[in-house]
Amino acid sequence: MGRHARGGRTYEGFGPDPYLAGIAMNASVMGIQSTGVQACSKHLAANEQETQRTSTTSGGRVIEAISSNVDDRTLHELYLWPFANAVKAGTSTVMCSYNRVNGNYSCANSDLLTTFLKDELAFSGYVLSDWYATHGTEDSANAGLDIEMPGNVSALAGPAYFGDALLEAVNGGLVPEERLDDMATRVLAPYFRLGQDQDFPTVDPSSGPVFLVYQYGHQSPLAASYPEVSPRVVRGDHADIIREVGAAGTVLLKNSNGTLPLKNLMDIGVFGNDAGYPSIGSVFLDIDNHPEGFEYGTFAIGGGSGTVRQPDLISPLEALAEGSFKTLYPIPDACLVFLKAYATEGTDRASIDLQFNASRVVESTAAVCTNTVVIVHGPGVVLMPWADNENVTAILAAHYPGEQTGNSIVDVLWGAVEPSGRLPYTIPKTLSDYGPDVVESPESEASDGWQSDFSEGQAIDYRHFDSMDISPQYEFGFGLSYTTFSMGATLQVRVAGNISSVADRSLGIESGGLIDLWSVLANAKVEVTNAGKVMGHAVPQLYISFPQDTTPKGTPIKVLRGFSKVALAAVLEISGAVFKLR
Repeated sequence: MGRHARGGRTYEGFGPDPYLAGIAMNASVMGIQSTGVQACSKHLAANEQETQRTSTTSGGRVIEAISSNVDDRTLHELYLWPFANAVKAGTSTVMCSYNRVNGNYSCANSDLLTTFLKDELAFSGYVLSDWYATHGTEDSANAGLDIEMPGNVSALAGPAYFGDALLEAVNGGLVPEERLDDMATRVLAPYFRLGQDQDFPTVDPSSGPVFLVYQYGHQSPLAASYPEVSPRVVRGDHADIIREVGAAGTVLLKNSNGTLPLKNLMDIGVFGNDAGYPSIGSVFLDIDNHPEGFEYGTFAIGGGSGTVRQPDLISPLEALAEGSFKTLYPIPDACLVFLKAYATEGTDRASIDLQFNASRVVESTAAVCTNTVVIVHGPGVVLMPWADNENVTAILAAHYPGEQTGNSIVDVLWGAVEPSGRLPYTIPKTLSDYGPDVVESPESEASDGWQSDFSEGQAIDYRHFDSMDISPQYEFGFGLSYTTFSMGATLQVRVAGNISSVADRSLGIESGGLIDLWSVLANAKVEVTNAGKVMGHAVPQLYISFPQDTTPKGTPIKVLRGFSKVALAAVLEISGAVFKLR
């Protein structure tokens, strides 16, 4: 999910190294599946641009969606890997994307849906399309699409391609009846496997009216036709969980002279247009008129299909205290500067700069405040040209932490919670370090002129920086703590079996692919010590390198192959971080 920094191109979101993405997906899928809810993994595949992500009409002719053109090795070793992890973990469904891959729409691409996903990865669940990502009946059905979403007929959406159209295609011999049986089997299997045919909640009755009545943050003309329906309250202690996760996921990028956590400070100054409550409400969806988001108010979530109206948004300013100062005299003990950048589905970020004159805000504040702490709420990679300013004593990348954003950041600032997040992307010193522009442009005016050649292969994000020998501002995997750690000088590696560059196909195939590809080849262990005075979380990461003179051209210099988050008390406690290499 989200967008990576690929090749030279910088994208929004938290699209990290595929293995790291796979691990995160494993955790979420396994957790979700245990509750009887179907997990959906998306988007398959190479979904790397919002601009022209789907077909459009111009002057009466159809302009096809952008085509992500990826070689077979890169597709398998980079863009399909997270899906292999998801299938291995037991995901119920996979959603195909809007874009084309190597010339064919993802939701009608038999290589992706059948050959790679269902055959090679042995995926037994069902494939559904993104909303309105289906462009035909028999081509999609025969390629491996099992459900068309949303499948309705309307003036907005046009005719549905499945439903009656699919029945006609089956009766006409254009789609084999066996394919229809396979669709039904795949759709129903997770339903019964997870016990959803038994004691399982019905759909929240307020879902439909809310969706129809409130569109893009405004009341639609349909409001009068749909009376209010009381929602089902399922929040429980979600606020506590949101607060905890928001704090723990914050990344501490700079902390000069132990500035954080704050202590024994009487006066705190709060700056920046990200500190307060949003001026137009608790959600912002009007991307057509305001693609950068609203100017005043904190960004706790991004835009797109997953955005929500937050019923109990706690802004940083609200959580900090009632008594904020009104002048810069006397100079505060610490100046907190809240900055932001917006990202949403449907449009690409115009740049990777923070928005609303953010750099000028930092520089102006730091010019008079020698203890300036910068907090960034953003979707991913942002430039920080002021990072080395000596008066900027601490930097926190808090991303989009949700409606408890204020409480989460206060917990971190005053040390109630340690910021234990690590960067899932590289922050460059300049935009040029990432290479070409963010958004692809059409190669020609032809209907299929939107082409994106993934010529960088596997050299995305930190792999790109390694291959070009570029020093970043903050590297992938970076993150400080409120304590210090030491790592043992010896890495213990135990080889579990014979290592071969060729998989043993005789062992067969199961969910996730060839069994041999999931066999543990080696175990690595290293000792980590908390050498500081407070409890903290160490996150040792294991990277592997192949001999550059004997591996195929384009092999990354090093690749993340495992990490372990270890909580260590401040008693010189030693813990083994164990990695399994596959």
